[in-house]
Amino acid sequence: MESTSLRKRNAQPAPGADGSHKGADDQQTDNRQHGSMSGSSYLVLLFLSAVAVLIYRNPSVVTEPLAEFLGTDIRHSEPRFANITADIPKRDAVVAAFKHAWLAYERDAMGDDEYHPLSHKGTNLTEAGGIGYTVVDSIDTMILMGLHDEYARAREWVATKMSFDRDAQFNTFETTIRVLGGLLSAYALTEDPLFLEKARELGDRIMPAFETPTGLPLSHINLAQRKGYKTPDNNGLVSTAEISTLQLEFRYLSYLTDNDAYWDAAEKVMQTIKAATMSTGLASIFMNPEDGRFVMSAIRLGSRGDSYYEYLLKQYIQTNQTEPVYQQMYDFAIRGVQEHLVKKSETARLTYTSELIPERDRSGKVTWRLVPKQDHLVCFFGGSLMLGAVTTGAAVQPVTTPPQAKQLTPQGLKDWKTGYELIETCMRTHETATGLSPEIVHFRIPSDGLAGSSMPNDWYIKGAKPGAPPPYDARYILRPETVESLFIAYRLTGDDRYRKYGWQIFQAIERHCKIQSGGYASILNVDQVPVEYEDKMETFLMSETLKYLYLLFEDDSVLPLSKYVFNTEAHPLPIINPTRRANF
Repeated sequence: MESTSLRKRNAQPAPGADGSHKGADDQQTDNRQHGSMSGSSYLVLLFLSAVAVLIYRNPSVVTEPLAEFLGTDIRHSEPRFANITADIPKRDAVVAAFKHAWLAYERDAMGDDEYHPLSHKGTNLTEAGGIGYTVVDSIDTMILMGLHDEYARAREWVATKMSFDRDAQFNTFETTIRVLGGLLSAYALTEDPLFLEKARELGDRIMPAFETPTGLPLSHINLAQRKGYKTPDNNGLVSTAEISTLQLEFRYLSYLTDNDAYWDAAEKVMQTIKAATMSTGLASIFMNPEDGRFVMSAIRLGSRGDSYYEYLLKQYIQTNQTEPVYQQMYDFAIRGVQEHLVKKSETARLTYTSELIPERDRSGKVTWRLVPKQDHLVCFFGGSLMLGAVTTGAAVQPVTTPPQAKQLTPQGLKDWKTGYELIETCMRTHETATGLSPEIVHFRIPSDGLAGSSMPNDWYIKGAKPGAPPPYDARYILRPETVESLFIAYRLTGDDRYRKYGWQIFQAIERHCKIQSGGYASILNVDQVPVEYEDKMETFLMSETLKYLYLLFEDDSVLPLSKYVFNTEAHPLPIINPTRRANF
């Protein structure tokens, strides 16, 4: 890290009492002592009347501060909807970036699962061969961007070269969200039966992973053998986020094929999780597929925890808000998050989410240690909270754009405010030498032992030292979570600040991650310029990061949030009206 001064903030003192009118108040008290009680009451009534007249004639004296507090405009008494039109130059710049990434991959690695832009080659996830992770992850983005030639070539590869008959273990979760989700989204946008045929075949090959005593799917699936496998890395346990982030895909596949088996498998997982729910509403990051219980492990909104909370809301949205069980599970979980995980930094007063780490003392008693650590992954949560606020937290439907305070419940108002503040915090983590956010940040707390040091007073990259190799936390791997929240927040508010933020991030990616010969690469240290690259272009650059940036600058008639729900890999799926309902 070059210099910690880059991210130093002026301390934001907590609001204190203003004593500037103390002398006048004392004089008024002295005067009142010479009058009668009825005179005092008259003055109070006169004062209140004057305040009422002031507010009646100029309501902005109340609504404007409240609007600032909530992070949205609530001043309009009549419902209104923002007119969101395309910013064509910026939108088209994102399209050009996508073509720069895709054409390099197509030239050097077409069909391979992953791409390495510095060495101009591709690799597959298994020795048995790949299943087209990058191709399928990118198709719906091409469709949305109107890249007809690129789409035609990608479709041809799917039709003639894609094979799932690979005798190797693939991650159940990643294969579902990227490949199954990508195929289903491509079908939803084109109605091309090729994509549904491939989705059905892949779904059938994944289904054996759900064959456990509790219905919780195993972490890996051999697609050729059609057999699920435990991973030795986690002692046979399964990740809570992974097992609860398959539901949108399998339910939509069930809806399209009229095959209840897919829906039943996905719903059984949620039934098992609900039965095991902890009293706080929170979820630890591992479960046991044998007994269906949570295992003592970390509680967080980052890796292995994040999309559990995301999909509780999205399952409720996917079936057009007709399944109250998911609303109840979501609301209960978010109350737990608000109570136990949402914190503010001590000096800069930034809102962030912390992690709870279980520890046993010598007597065997379990205690929970709060750690002020936030993954970049968590930056999805600001937009998700705002979306939840206008969905489960709405007192009326539909809400305006932006919502009015009276349209939200007290919990909806709280979630909206927290979401707004989390987005602002995530943008603060982009205040680095590159303008890009690191993989993991820590926030300052009194017990961190950094008082009097040169560390910034808000957040820092743990282990970063001048002249030393950068820690893992310092890298940026083309992640989409901040721009995902910006897209959602912009669609819900029409506030141009979110387009401004998105453009800043896009320019930083162009400046520091773009490889001139083609493609984009991750960087090892966001606080070092010139940057040092890692030879990898994650598939989610084209699936998520550039898609969300494109949609941020597109008009809101394209994939309206009232008609589509995005899976966790940014594949849009239509909101559906099924005849069945959750039976637990």
